[in-house]
Amino acid sequence: MKVAVVIPVRNEVLALGQVLSEIPTEAAPSSLPRKCRDVAATRPTEAGTPAASFGEAKRAGVADPATSKYLVEGGIPPGGRGGSAERRSRRPTEAVHRIIVVDNGSTDGSAQVAEEMGARVVSEPTPGYGRACLAGIAALEPEIDTVVFLDGDHSDYPEEIPLLLAPIARGEADLVIGSRITHAQRGSLTLPQRFGNRLACSLINRFFGVRYTDLGPFRAIRRDALARLHMQDPAFGWTVEMQAKAARQGLRIVEIPVRYRRRIGRSKISGTARGAICAGWAIVTTIVRIAAQPGVRCRTETCAGS
Repeated sequence: MKVAVVIPVRNEVLALGQVLSEIPTEAAPSSLPRKCRDVAATRPTEAGTPAASFGEAKRAGVADPATSKYLVEGGIPPGGRGGSAERRSRRPTEAVHRIIVVDNGSTDGSAQVAEEMGARVVSEPTPGYGRACLAGIAALEPEIDTVVFLDGDHSDYPEEIPLLLAPIARGEADLVIGSRITHAQRGSLTLPQRFGNRLACSLINRFFGVRYTDLGPFRAIRRDALARLHMQDPAFGWTVEMQAKAARQGLRIVEIPVRYRRRIGRSKISGTARGAICAGWAIVTTIVRIAAQPGVRCRTETCAGS
């Protein structure tokens, strides 16, 4: 399993460094470069296996930790999320081969932070969450078979990437959504976000007979399944487009409860009335448009998780 993490960012300099430093590696000490082994040996995982994060590997002097077979490959669309310190990961992950940060027009040095920490930086100057995600997908190497999407504002917990990858690794799912509803920190989800989630999930259930609980951006998907979706939305409708098309095409879909905390910085969507209205309109119209197309229905399953 070769995984890529895509992180879209736009002016996330305060959070991005922390996000990258918390992406864990599966540290098999005999296989890591010497300096990284020294770091890994100082931080045991819950299971007793040494582990080193992406940031620690970089600080230890590994030439290019983003290409280590012990790093999960992923793309993160940059957008200006900076760093806040919480606990580090203590859980090994599936092999992360690439971290892709998509700079979506940042003016605060987000791209420089990502480069300094060893991530691959892709530029998409035209604003739009969907555009940033599409740019990250276009930058994937041929060997990547699974893609994780993760926000760069430190609201998600990168150490929970293995939870999303597990159903795919077991051959049980094509798409895994991280549902924030039951484990969200108080105040982390705004009223417009909760209302929009409920409305969108109700519409998808009505049109496709598929039950979702969240439109959370933290998700993992098989690359071949992602290609079949022919993603197009350039902005606010990206996440719901993926979920609606997955339902219409009959993908195996699993939801995993994940934690969620207050983001660092102000949201460009839910943080303003205009952003919330535009996002709501995009979500509703995207669902209706996809529902008008013929397709096969599928069923979601909610897995136990923390």
